[in-house]
Amino acid sequence: MPQPAESRHWWKEAVAYQIYPRSFADSNGDGIGDIPGIIEKLDHVAGLGIDVIWLSPHFDSPNADNGYDIRDYRKVMAEFGTMADFDRLLAEIKKRGMRLIIDLVVNHTSDEHEWFVESRSSRDSDKRDYYIWRDGAKGVPNNFVSYFGGSAWEKDAATGDYYLHYFAKKQPDLNWDNEKVRTQVYDLMRFWLDKGVSGFRMDVIPFISKNFDFPDLTEEEMKDPGRVYASGPRLHEYLQEMNREVLSKYDCMTVGEAAGVSDAQTPLFVDEARNELNMIFNFAVVMLDRDGWRHKERKLTDLKATFDRLDKAVGMTGWNTVFLGNHDQPRTVSHFGDAAPEFRALSAKALATMMLTMRGTPFIYQGEEIGMVNYPFTDLDQFDDIEVRGLRQDYVDTGKASAEELLENLNKVSRDHARTPMQWDASKNAGFTTAEKPWLAVNPNYHEINAEAARADDGSVYHHYRRLIALRHETPALVYGTYEDLAPDHDAVFAFERRLDDERLITAINFSRVPVMWKHDGLEGANVLISNDDRRGETLSSEELTLLPWEALVLKVPA
Repeated sequence: MPQPAESRHWWKEAVAYQIYPRSFADSNGDGIGDIPGIIEKLDHVAGLGIDVIWLSPHFDSPNADNGYDIRDYRKVMAEFGTMADFDRLLAEIKKRGMRLIIDLVVNHTSDEHEWFVESRSSRDSDKRDYYIWRDGAKGVPNNFVSYFGGSAWEKDAATGDYYLHYFAKKQPDLNWDNEKVRTQVYDLMRFWLDKGVSGFRMDVIPFISKNFDFPDLTEEEMKDPGRVYASGPRLHEYLQEMNREVLSKYDCMTVGEAAGVSDAQTPLFVDEARNELNMIFNFAVVMLDRDGWRHKERKLTDLKATFDRLDKAVGMTGWNTVFLGNHDQPRTVSHFGDAAPEFRALSAKALATMMLTMRGTPFIYQGEEIGMVNYPFTDLDQFDDIEVRGLRQDYVDTGKASAEELLENLNKVSRDHARTPMQWDASKNAGFTTAEKPWLAVNPNYHEINAEAARADDGSVYHHYRRLIALRHETPALVYGTYEDLAPDHDAVFAFERRLDDERLITAINFSRVPVMWKHDGLEGANVLISNDDRRGETLSSEELTLLPWEALVLKVPA
């Protein structure tokens, strides 16, 4: 059996928690979450035992894509507060023994960023080459598509030329082949690191390098253009330069959002000898049940095989992230668990058990720790997401799909499920805001599912997360141990072993609504360290284990 990589780092041992500021907590009653609101709720996060907070974009933005269209990288969004508020947030996070990483969104800017305002003003602008322009007289440069619908090329009235935007037309892509652009990016990274943040989550970072021949996408590539967008010829040159110029000079954590990156390409980003990134978010797990915007069925065996593949892909000299939810995914319980009232909490605990005992740095998304579920949308007009507007335009308005079909699928896959406000208590608007109406509707189940009730109940999802995080912190095998799937072909049980030297731990989870028997050599005499039922502290008397519906156990196996 291969031995774990020897290099040990704080970011491997950390458990991270993502905050989407617009939806976390509103302190001033305008219906929009803000930085002072986050500060007020930090004890809730610290109480879990969290090491790192990832703050989604807090920068000045016109909000075409909820902050992922940045107008000023050195300014805080007015709706969220001021730079003084940010500095106070950073100080309060550190006071509680946690660290902060922030979003680095540098594939594109807002079209209102001063660079683009100058770039579009004239073909002779000294910032023209900060972005990617093509001669308008020659027509649309190629058939690249935007993730938010329509062409990825927009004709600009000022000069009649086309600029490239992989996302919204208000999000023009930067030209990373221009050394001045890279210098500006590295300067803004130093600005935030010198302020005291501990690293970056890097938005769509594999897209920064472009093939300037711009060949058309094939029919097959059109279904998943990210594979092409993530394969620019100078990508790894740029990441190594970024590491050399900035990251290597700080004890920081880097995690790249890796849409379009295959298993085979993963080590190129995270192998420690390459000096690029610490880890990436690979979307193979969360996209298993997706065919574009359409939902498809997923088997447990497929889920297990994908986790196994990802672990093998990074090997012993790379590192993974482990996540089931974020601001771009539906709610974890609705997506991977069972949102029925009798199974919601059990399945939320089971998924937490899986995630927090895997190999890789776990990322918890706000609300996951109390078992929040998808919002019951009944009309397309209820969605806020720019992606939904693009889908409506491309499919419903053209007759390719009905509004009913789009709504049925969005109720399973939409990003807006994760963006509904955090449910703090049973008061109006779940305690998120004192405004009459929050920016996005609160899930009506907040009377039953809220943080105040969860913290008061020792058997809640929140306290299960807290116990799991504590176990992970005190058990090196759960961080640095090898990973082995023990039941790859079982259609209901997910069981895996983590091993470091003589220490062996087994996680066993029943992903079904009925009791299941699982047998494995060595279970007899194993001690139950964590259970989402009532078995904690029990010693197993047999190699046969009957798992109740959605039961999850972490076992310590005798040496």
